[in-house]
Amino acid sequence: MDARLIDAAARIADALERLAPPPPARPDLGVADAFVWHPAPPTLTPVAAVARVPIGLLQGLVRQKTILLDNTLRFARGLPANNAMLWGARGMGKSSLVKAAHAEANARHPASLVLVEIHREDIATLPELLRLLRGQARRCLIFCDDLSFEREDADYKALKSVLDGGIEGRPANVLFYATSNRRHLMPRDMIENDRSTAISPSEATEEKVSLSDRFGLWIGFHNCDQDTYFAMVEGYAAHFGLVLPAETLRAQAVEWSVTRGARSGRVAWQFIQDLAGRLGVAAPG
Repeated sequence: MDARLIDAAARIADALERLAPPPPARPDLGVADAFVWHPAPPTLTPVAAVARVPIGLLQGLVRQKTILLDNTLRFARGLPANNAMLWGARGMGKSSLVKAAHAEANARHPASLVLVEIHREDIATLPELLRLLRGQARRCLIFCDDLSFEREDADYKALKSVLDGGIEGRPANVLFYATSNRRHLMPRDMIENDRSTAISPSEATEEKVSLSDRFGLWIGFHNCDQDTYFAMVEGYAAHFGLVLPAETLRAQAVEWSVTRGARSGRVAWQFIQDLAGRLGVAAPG
């Protein structure tokens, strides 16, 4: 009886091993400079061409560009660098700056950096992604656009431990950049409600805001004034060869921003797309 049980257990174990998915293959980061993370099955999909604009076209962001580019270049050279949170007004170039800084770093230090995009809903799988990237020869910049958490989310606790690195420590070849419209990644009412109902209000608040403390760099983006908006429009127009009298260009740009109810880099870019179409110029990518 014991022999039969051992034989049956061995056959069951063999069957389970055949059913179990194989461990994910170690990705080849040499095939591209950018990838998108897909956790099921664990895959890094190469991106042939990143949708971006040159860093010189990002107007009104002198301080932000200096801070993020310096940090990114240090990382590309193998020096210590900080995780970065880019927060603030919508459409003011947060994600554009991350992609532009990555491109500029690779232009100055060829093949030094890989950009890996992770979607907000996949944040819980960050530890698995870090295991795949740990020990890779190329340095990896993980990027999450529009990161935020709602009341029912528990993923922010997982992200806190990942940013600190846990017992293994954050891989030396990995850095994390995120953008958000919220400074502390969570709705203000969520923080305030927890403060009002907690036995220890200060501890409840600390629990929520401590996530953003894990980012060594906080870089704020604010609504632009009209002069900055004009500089954005005129810079794009010159770069893409859109010929129009300065007064006409500004008047049309103002009308476009009024109909959108906002001035921002995104609004300026959308205006340039429209203008290029009306002038019969190939649309900027």
